[in-house]
Amino acid sequence: MKRHHRLSLATALFLATLFTSCKQDAFSIEGTLEHGAGKTIYITELTPRNGENTIATITLDKEGHFSYKHKMEQQSFYNVHVNQTDYIVLLPQNGETIKLTGDYNILTLTYQVKGSPESILLWQLQDYSNQGNEELTALVGQDNHNRSTLDENAYAEAKATTDSVFLDIYTRQAKYMSDFIYDNEGSLATLIALYKPFNNRPLLPPEQNVELYEIVLMGLEATKADNPHTIHFKNTVEEVKYRYGQPEATGFALETIEE
Repeated sequence: MKRHHRLSLATALFLATLFTSCKQDAFSIEGTLEHGAGKTIYITELTPRNGENTIATITLDKEGHFSYKHKMEQQSFYNVHVNQTDYIVLLPQNGETIKLTGDYNILTLTYQVKGSPESILLWQLQDYSNQGNEELTALVGQDNHNRSTLDENAYAEAKATTDSVFLDIYTRQAKYMSDFIYDNEGSLATLIALYKPFNNRPLLPPEQNVELYEIVLMGLEATKADNPHTIHFKNTVEEVKYRYGQPEATGFALETIEE
């Protein structure tokens, strides 16, 4: 009887270990999207060399709900798309269950995440970008109005004002991204902050931020040296260091295009 008991216990321990192992080499996404009933999303992995690879296409149920589980060998970025241009970026760790909510029709502007600290970091980045884009849209509208209603001299004066306001918005966005990088060294999320654009220009152009590129790399090499994103970024930093010397000043002017 004792031998039978020991075998049963060993089997139970083995199964428990197996279950834990399976759980820890995968992450899950569960979501409910308003206005998403019966509609489709697709999930992609953002790879450093091959861009986006679609890993799942999912039809939401009548409540706009979906769930998905994915095995992950190395931490990576995963995009949840409602279409080609409206998508969010997640940065899961194995063992996490990410809870996603938002409006299917305007996902980037409305989504929220829980259950994944680094995905929450990316949400914070996107939320701050959204605020800047709202300011930019209003500014572009004002500039378009000025251009269509003012004479040449008056418009030139008004344009100087809108350019100054644009520079202020741009500077605040750039500072947020730079502070984010210093506050979260070692997270792959710093790569997203480093490459964030604003009004069709980079917030942290490499020619002016060689040191910041090196800081991002040092953080990633300390925490994720063998991650493909780190390895690829190391090559990028070497190229940046080779190509750019002293920082160069850049002129600023609001691009009068519809955002």
